[in-house]
Amino acid sequence: MIRTAFLLAALTALFMGVGLALGGEGGMAFALLVALAINAFAYWNADKIVLRMHGARAITRAELPWFHDMVAQLAQRASLPMPKIYLVEQEQPNAFATGRNPENAAVAATTGLLRRLSHEEIAGVMAHELAHVKSRDTLIMTITATLAGALSMLASFAMWTSMFGGNRNNPMGIVGVLLMAVLAPLAATVVQLAISRAREYEADKLGAEICGRPLWLASALERLDQGARAIDNHAAERNPATAHLFIVNPLHAHAVDSLFATHPPMAERIARLRAMAGADQGPWE
Repeated sequence: MIRTAFLLAALTALFMGVGLALGGEGGMAFALLVALAINAFAYWNADKIVLRMHGARAITRAELPWFHDMVAQLAQRASLPMPKIYLVEQEQPNAFATGRNPENAAVAATTGLLRRLSHEEIAGVMAHELAHVKSRDTLIMTITATLAGALSMLASFAMWTSMFGGNRNNPMGIVGVLLMAVLAPLAATVVQLAISRAREYEADKLGAEICGRPLWLASALERLDQGARAIDNHAAERNPATAHLFIVNPLHAHAVDSLFATHPPMAERIARLRAMAGADQGPWE
């Protein structure tokens, strides 16, 4: 709760800064009202927004019975309610979880993940996502994605408005333009600070405990990392503030993607999982 409150306060302050550049004190007051409205809206709807950003669609047991039953069994092992299951038509193998609490949680997998990984590896991935749900990481992760994305769009609008002279009330002149140019990366930095890399380590650990086989998740992470580096995820590139939601970083196509590198080193994640299983640190067999 403390982390969430700090995050919302920081992003609200950034909204007010953009409002100041757009319209002076009046713009700042308006931006505050907008930020408060978005904060409230994001709490109840951020999960739906993120799912829509990535074109996720809900699936039933009739469509993928083996996948549905796998998630149900893992949720039972984790003592969690059955989450909603979504499929993302995306060749890059990846997955994420969202929702404000376990009772309203959703897990999403890409079609690339289901095609490229074994059932054991998929079980490891979904156990990792359920670990985020169980730890209640998904609320702050999803709200962060929504607010940071909205802030980036507002910053871009302010920058173009200033550049084309459409904002006569801007008290900051060219400084305001430069400020807007760095606000989007600043939002990404806020995301990095708010979404601790330790959460991924903890989700790996708890996910390995849920599925009972740390090496399933270790193998999956290795293959996901290779796939994410080789295959573009255009939806994630358009909405880079959502990158921290995924089990592996989906971004690689643009130079600025390093600003959103919220995931810990993959080699370290895999090493920790192998250590849990008592395996050596050599190549996966």
